Amino acid sequence: MSTDTGSQFRVFSHSNSDHWEDNPANPRQWSLGRKWQAMGIISLYTLSTTMGTSMMAPALLEIAKRYDITNSTILAMTVSISSLSVAFGPLFIAPLSEMYGRTWVLHIGNLAHAVMNLGCAYSPTLGSLLAFRFLAGLAASTPIAVVGGSINDLFSDRERAVAMAVYSPMALIGTFVFPIAGGFIAQNLGVKYVFIAMSLSCGVAAAIGIPCLRETYAPVICLRLAKRPADLEKLAQTLAPTGNKSTWHNLRLNLTRPMVLLTRSLICFMLSLYIALIFGIFSLMFITFSSLFSGVYHFSHGVIGLAFLGPGIGCIVGITFSGWISNKLYKTLADKNGGNGKPEMRIPSMIFGTFFIPVGLLWYGWSAAARIHWIMPMIGASIFGFGWVTVLVQARLYIVDAFAFPASALSAAAVFESLLGFTFPLFGQDMYIKLGYGGGTSLLASLAVVIGIPFPIWVWYKGEGIRKRSAVFMSQEGCHPGSSASLQGMQLTSSLEQDGECDKEPNSVVKE
Repeated sequence: MSTDTGSQFRVFSHSNSDHWEDNPANPRQWSLGRKWQAMGIISLYTLSTTMGTSMMAPALLEIAKRYDITNSTILAMTVSISSLSVAFGPLFIAPLSEMYGRTWVLHIGNLAHAVMNLGCAYSPTLGSLLAFRFLAGLAASTPIAVVGGSINDLFSDRERAVAMAVYSPMALIGTFVFPIAGGFIAQNLGVKYVFIAMSLSCGVAAAIGIPCLRETYAPVICLRLAKRPADLEKLAQTLAPTGNKSTWHNLRLNLTRPMVLLTRSLICFMLSLYIALIFGIFSLMFITFSSLFSGVYHFSHGVIGLAFLGPGIGCIVGITFSGWISNKLYKTLADKNGGNGKPEMRIPSMIFGTFFIPVGLLWYGWSAAARIHWIMPMIGASIFGFGWVTVLVQARLYIVDAFAFPASALSAAAVFESLLGFTFPLFGQDMYIKLGYGGGTSLLASLAVVIGIPFPIWVWYKGEGIRKRSAVFMSQEGCHPGSSASLQGMQLTSSLEQDGECDKEPNSVVKE
């Protein structure tokens, strides 16, 4: 049972209300239509924010002309700098969503992204463009920070794979379809209108989301039902795992939680490192598409965007596998375990996906090095895309299932992911110049094998034992609906502590 649900019972019990598990206000008791409406709006926000990187990638040559950029590293930074800010945004956005709710965090982030893109459109200098790109990335990190918590709010562990599979295409559509539009807009209208189009998409998302999206975070809903003052300070104190501490204590606790998870959980650290490595490789591939397909295959600026359909097709196939086939595997393993699902049951699908990543990289790099027909590197990129998405979806589902604070845990993973997404494109051009496309991708494929294949196998065998010994993971057993649920909190002073109201020993970590 999740810590969010434990918090729900804790808050709701003060008003002598019915059990929260059966309350129609509980987002998990909403109708399927209402649940998918919420997921659809969150996905729409994701779609509008992912345009920030993808839509301008084919326009790099136009940006170089506009700002007279001759250094390839600086040119790559105009795209990748948004990934740097995405590394830091979730560190405070996700904890705030776990203190004050998801909805307005999403609304504010989306509107801020629209404003920052307008700043990019009218930036007179390269310095101002980089500054607005950094701030736009900060705002764009909001859906990344919130989606894990929202899925946990709405869906049970057996439903989450499908929910993640429905959410993921929106991010991928933005990544692989918008470059087509971005290339033609930059070629025919200019780079300024690429950024204006991004702002308009955020405006459309806001027009739909603000009136239609309802709060999914249960503690906020509970307080409203209990007719308590909607005071943020009181809310923060009520939800604090360590009790009724001061506002600043609770704020510090929540804001530092992602880094505590990253530094005190080996599983969180290694999962974050692996998906960060894959994302860094993808970002490098993403940035080099323009130079490869324009320099080697002589694509025009507008047609370059079509090259992004290669990895896009692989990602869509990977989503289908992760959302439906792997979900059936999870249910089969859970049924064999007496109906009890465990986070480790996500790992077999992840292991399957890890083998496609080096294969796709080698196919992409060596076909480009040999200057074979342009369809060959696209096929390699598609194979890589399948492996990347399969691993990414299963890793995120494992985090949502396993950790007591899923939004903070996903934010911890996003730190590594975004940092490597920022740095890989900066050195990637020089690496390909020195090693060539074949040698460079062989190096990256070797890293993917060394880090990627052994780690999921280790988690499959050792993950459950590690979770039993750590308070940062949540128990999925030991509390039954309708009882006072356990609340696993993290005290960010000298140690991690447990605060519980379950039919267990007080102040003990609930074992699985």
